[in-house]
Amino acid sequence: MSKKWGLRVRNWMTDKMDLPQDVMMDLPRITMVGQIHVYIENHKGLLAFSDRELRLLLKQGQLLIKGKAFVIKTILPEEILLEGKIDQVIYLNE
Repeated sequence: MSKKWGLRVRNWMTDKMDLPQDVMMDLPRITMVGQIHVYIENHKGLLAFSDRELRLLLKQGQLLIKGKAFVIKTILPEEILLEGKIDQVIYLNE
């Protein structure tokens, strides 16, 4: 019951106080430019990387990005910039 109440409070705060949902609800923010790069903020860590796949830990589940010729241009504790040809962005609820 406390989780539902907490979610209601966060929703109310984002609606009434114009706060960004990704910050209040600890959600990732994903910004893509076509299929050439993706910028992910608010992740919890890098789980796997190759030239065809990137897997990030999220607060709830994982984010899997598939494609070709991947290069990590920037990596910070909660931010990452990936370049290459992006074919799929998949949320995994594990």
